Amino acid sequence: MSFEQRAQILREAPPNSWIALSEDETQVVGRGSTYADALEAAKLHGEEDPLLIKTPEDWKSLVLCA
Repeated sequence: MSFEQRAQILREAPPNSWIALSEDETQVVGRGSTYADALEAAKLHGEEDPLLIKTPEDWKSLVLCA
């Protein structure tokens, strides 16, 4: 997954939520309002070791560097 694809996924996610990516980081395997919800969704998709990312409450106050 490219940086641009990951940034798009994060921009489209609800603020202050969790996104679970597959272990190889090629697809979204779960989402949730809590860490546990996103992890459970990922495990239901067969992903035992997902990468979990927290989305910010507000993008305006963040500066991201690649």
